[in-house]
Amino acid sequence: MSTVSSATSFARTTLRPPAPLTDFTRLKWADTFTRELPGDPELPEAPYSVLERQSSDDKESVLVPEALLRASRQVRGALWSWAVPESHEVPRLAGVSSSGARLLGLDSHAFWRDATTAAEAWSGNLRLPGSNSWAANYGGHQFGVWAGQLGDGRAMSLGEVLHNSQRWEIQLKGAGRTPYARFADGYAVRRSSIREYLAAEHLHALGIPTARSLALVFTDRVVEREQPERGAVLSRLAPSWVRFGSFELPASRGDLELTRQLADYVVRHHFAEFADADSVYMRLLERVCNLTARMVARWQAAGFCHGVMNTDNMSILGLTIDYGPFAFLDAYDPAFICNHSDPAGRYAFDEQPRVALWNLMRLAAPLAALVDGAAEPGPKTVRMITDGLNQFGPEFRREYLQVMRRRFGLFADHRDDDLEAVIQPYLDLLQEAKADYIFAMRTLCSVPETLGNHDKLTALAARLAERSLNVACRDTSEWQHRMCNYLESVYAPRLQAQSIAPAELATRMKQVNPTFVLRNWVAQDVIERAERGDVAWIDKVLDLLTTHAFDDHAPSGMEDAEKYAGPVPEWGEGLQCSCSS
Repeated sequence: MSTVSSATSFARTTLRPPAPLTDFTRLKWADTFTRELPGDPELPEAPYSVLERQSSDDKESVLVPEALLRASRQVRGALWSWAVPESHEVPRLAGVSSSGARLLGLDSHAFWRDATTAAEAWSGNLRLPGSNSWAANYGGHQFGVWAGQLGDGRAMSLGEVLHNSQRWEIQLKGAGRTPYARFADGYAVRRSSIREYLAAEHLHALGIPTARSLALVFTDRVVEREQPERGAVLSRLAPSWVRFGSFELPASRGDLELTRQLADYVVRHHFAEFADADSVYMRLLERVCNLTARMVARWQAAGFCHGVMNTDNMSILGLTIDYGPFAFLDAYDPAFICNHSDPAGRYAFDEQPRVALWNLMRLAAPLAALVDGAAEPGPKTVRMITDGLNQFGPEFRREYLQVMRRRFGLFADHRDDDLEAVIQPYLDLLQEAKADYIFAMRTLCSVPETLGNHDKLTALAARLAERSLNVACRDTSEWQHRMCNYLESVYAPRLQAQSIAPAELATRMKQVNPTFVLRNWVAQDVIERAERGDVAWIDKVLDLLTTHAFDDHAPSGMEDAEKYAGPVPEWGEGLQCSCSS
């Protein structure tokens, strides 16, 4: 039942005027989510469809109660609700990802040739021709506690686009309130939007499964957070935005038919190879377990901490989504907590694999109910669930070991004890010294060309000590001696056993150990420069973190970014963010 007042419910809704057909608005829509899955019964028709058939001369507003689009309410029997972006003051284009644009068959240069129209279109002020936007309905466990209905409170999907046989669902984040906004305002701020815009493209460049970024628009809206901030709208892409919580919510309400419709939809469009298999829902669980294990393994190898792994932030496709208080490790500290809203450390760096499995257990419950048609699964289904979930650990270890072998330069000589004998001892030394993880992994690339040279290996150990926070390790020779002994006695022999030329080995290692990483202090530097008016720096850093992340030096014209590969400034050490964005 709607909770809005009768007075408000009779209001008209102002729609967005159409954007002109341009090189950056001409898209081939191929929506399936709203066509194939049940929508909000209180909003049965798309507002723009109502506008097209209404007889009134008013072509800016429609007889759809705005309260149904903006006021928080419980939505049952539906997986989505129609949504209309709010109007934003003075939108200005702040960034366009060229690689994100190419996913849709667009040219980023076209955005900049008509930046004013692009800002209006990609902030939601203008309606992209043919688009009918919606907000998804889902629930979730937040910090381990069931939170009930959540949903897209400030994100709206504009539609799905097919390009080169790949489907991309386009979302605007920060476009305004939806029925799922709860107590929030539906907006996003520049600070968090810059972070997500850069992070999604950066993780893709690092080889981590992730949603993608398209465009970043600044607005003059004042948004109240811990302090007043200016607003932004981020357009982002994913093949699907279905989450673990998308299954949890209808199952929690006993709506197994809606749960089944969603599962069948996901399999039909994303895992068609086993659509006709026996135990298809258990096959779905197994696949999601494997995809999630690979994603988290790559997080751990890269030193990436997500920060808020609630089940509503877990992609059914094993993609990194919903970038909030994320961080890359500075000092190597497995217990690092990047979210200052998480004092207990539930989502600490070294807890991420365990939490991912816990989240998969939450997903298993609604899928199991589809097998048995009851909330409590039978013994056979329990065994299948257990078998599916038991795939997570081995798949995580396999993927983590594969990635770390490459980072350590173990391309040709794989041994069963690589993790315990080669990789973990190095990480233990880094942890003891609180050494810079990103720098330490890049430093390994210098080892091949120092093989057999004790003095050069000693110098590498000293460089690692210089970039550590443990004063005892930095200012005394004892730790440096043990690090040098590791490099000389444990690591070097493994590299030499491969019979790969040192120069070639170093080159291959540099291709998987980045120099430039989006640490929190780097993101904060970009944010502060943008606040001072240097908005162009955002896309320059985007280029650095994607095209040049693995280069030895920043490209010509970006000499000021060389510091991003240097020591963490004191003000940036252990920098945390909150869930407020």
